[in-house]
Amino acid sequence: MVGQDGVDTVWPLQQIVEQNLHSWSDLALADLYMPFDALLFFGDNGGGDQFAFVRLPSRADIFVWEHEDDSRRWVARDLQDYLVRSLTDGGDDWYR
Repeated sequence: MVGQDGVDTVWPLQQIVEQNLHSWSDLALADLYMPFDALLFFGDNGGGDQFAFVRLPSRADIFVWEHEDDSRRWVARDLQDYLVRSLTDGGDDWYR
């Protein structure tokens, strides 16, 4: 699902699988960032920040992982809330 600015608000399924397998297993990422095991990434802002569900423990909330400082911050209460906010607030930094 592509948003107003041509950003993948929700990635295609193949990209979700590939990105998460990479994030969970890449040793170079493990040296740079806190573990990603608890997150299930599904979209991004087009500039490196990625959006994720919390897998462990499972919950509906959506968090953003900000790649510049490795922070993980709450942005939406569930997928519907995320879609409404990201598709109507405009811009690729709607969550800031």
